[in-house]
Amino acid sequence: MSPKPAFRLDDFIPYLLSVAANAVSDAVAATYRTSHDLGTPEWRLIAVLAEDGALTPQAIGRRTRMDKVTVSRAAVVLLERGFVRRSPNPLDQRSHMLSLTAAGQAVYQEVAPQALQVQARILEGFTPQEIEMLSRLLTRAEAAASSGSR
Repeated sequence: MSPKPAFRLDDFIPYLLSVAANAVSDAVAATYRTSHDLGTPEWRLIAVLAEDGALTPQAIGRRTRMDKVTVSRAAVVLLERGFVRRSPNPLDQRSHMLSLTAAGQAVYQEVAPQALQVQARILEGFTPQEIEMLSRLLTRAEAAASSGSR
């Protein structure tokens, strides 16, 4: 009889994080998908522009960890729907800036509170201390993964 391998997918933290992130993302996505027919990349782009103001697609990619193609596709959808505008980048003529239109800002103002309600529902069984700890741990895990730390 061979010994059991030490690896078990259901105990593997990266897998658990991915499954949890997908489930939470899907729950939140239901709000903006139903109300505005937006996908997750489009919503993230709207949220980042609402919070940070005009950004280049490259900056959006860095901020959201979305790849260049995903950012580009989301931007095209939002441009066509009139939620974002594109303007020249005064600091680099090879790139451009994306910013929210009034319609995009209105979507953000409508969806953000709904997203917060979904978050509250998901976290209702957690204490405030657990929520704070979860936030800190996720931030640390992301930083460690980004820096290549082990």
